[in-house]
Amino acid sequence: MYLLPHTILNAANRYPDKEAFRFGDTALTYTELVNQSHQLAHCLLELGVQRGDRIGIYLNRCLETAVAVYGIMSAGAAFVPLDPYAPPARTQFVIQDCGIEHVISNKNQEKNLKKILTQNLDVKSVISPFGVNWGEGFLAFCASLNIRTFTQRNLQELSHTKPDTRTLEDDLAYIMYTSGTTGTPKGIMHTHRSGLAYAKLSADLYDVQPTDRLGNHAALHFDISTMGYFTMPYANGTTVIVPDIHTKLPASMAQLIEKEQLTIWYSVPLALTQLLQSGIVESRDFSAIRWVLYGGEPFPVKHLRALIKAMPNARFSNVYGPAEVNQCTYYNFSKLSEKYTTIPLGKVWGNTEILIHNENDEAVKTNETGELLVRSATQMKGYWGRPDLTEKGFYKRQRIDGCEEIFYRTGDLVKMCEQGNLHFLGRKDRQVKIRGYRVELDEVEAVLIAHEAIGEAAVFALKNEDEAHIKAVVKLKKDIEASTLKSYLSKRLSSYAVPNDIKFVQKIPRTSAEKIDYKILRRDAINRVSTA
Repeated sequence: MYLLPHTILNAANRYPDKEAFRFGDTALTYTELVNQSHQLAHCLLELGVQRGDRIGIYLNRCLETAVAVYGIMSAGAAFVPLDPYAPPARTQFVIQDCGIEHVISNKNQEKNLKKILTQNLDVKSVISPFGVNWGEGFLAFCASLNIRTFTQRNLQELSHTKPDTRTLEDDLAYIMYTSGTTGTPKGIMHTHRSGLAYAKLSADLYDVQPTDRLGNHAALHFDISTMGYFTMPYANGTTVIVPDIHTKLPASMAQLIEKEQLTIWYSVPLALTQLLQSGIVESRDFSAIRWVLYGGEPFPVKHLRALIKAMPNARFSNVYGPAEVNQCTYYNFSKLSEKYTTIPLGKVWGNTEILIHNENDEAVKTNETGELLVRSATQMKGYWGRPDLTEKGFYKRQRIDGCEEIFYRTGDLVKMCEQGNLHFLGRKDRQVKIRGYRVELDEVEAVLIAHEAIGEAAVFALKNEDEAHIKAVVKLKKDIEASTLKSYLSKRLSSYAVPNDIKFVQKIPRTSAEKIDYKILRRDAINRVSTA
């Protein structure tokens, strides 16, 4: 039996003094990570934590996240990343929904924790695995709620031997909540088996070596972070956690990439686009980078071509897969054919099967559009506490031998071309009808972004009693009139697909996972209409 915590044990046996995780000027060797995670695990076990319990991690990007992840799993529990930028009400919802009784955090989060922790929650302890003590005011606050507090000083007295928890491969390893931008957040349950399957498949696909250094740009609550926290320990590599401040300043992020001699980079396209548009890429040495991975949303081709030119030594990979399956396809390339206006999702990776179904759950033919269904070793166990959503989210079919095969319904519309590459066409829930015609909002968005004057664009629809109306917000790279943009769109889209309204903005709202926040865009548009 092999579990996720075994990856750091194996790495510590092979490379005891090798950096496992690095953050700023501090680092944890594999030996230190093992010892500190075991001490945290013993602390949790002494608190009565049992196999399958959910433990919250409420931290910004920092070394403590690695100790928290592996300490919780070593105790047989499942970690639940809590978004440090989310409104208190949302964090309270996750804590309550998931039955979280213990939270790993640190002194930097004291102010936010005071807003979150209330008598209505069942939190029993707050633990800081590293050396900074809690403030007196926070200790008094916790005491008033009968919440116990722990620091590294308490943990140092505990054993760093491996706990005996009898955890199995199909037990929960972590629960990752969706952003909730289109409804109530859902907890995606992953097991040690699915996490390890992802680590192995990604390490094999990208030939990750012990000498590799990954730039982990994503926060822990975003599924892209699993490569840094699972794949790199599996391959005995080093994960460099990008500090929050660097994610907001492209110049300092470029400096970090060069200084740390990163060999693999993985982020959403926005981070790479901002790096490119900062104008400093040419002045930095990125020759160490051999892989640039991106995912989470489509990468505008005009920006991608410029990035390829700026990083000639790197290979690129369009990574696709909802958080429910971690990853399921890839498209690897070093250059792009001029014929591409969008990047293919590419090939299906190992230990994975796909179906493409129409609205009647019938298989479609090559070059026909349908919903992508995925069956993979990396897929989730289901949605926490929501058997109704789990049932709705899966497609099941019986094999001849009577066994049941379970596919996840991605909600993504795709087609398979003759060359065997999958192409993304949009979301089922991003498909609207205008005067009886189906319109893919993602397609309209892609056409807008292709214009040289556009830096970013977001397209959404507002519905009234009669029909939907398409709206667009754009962030400009250079001045252009809305009428000129509409003329440009009318030459490339059917008349019914051209947005009724185009609004220029300085910034497009995004979630903490750096995806466009369509919920805020729709809300603001409705408010403008109601106050007009």
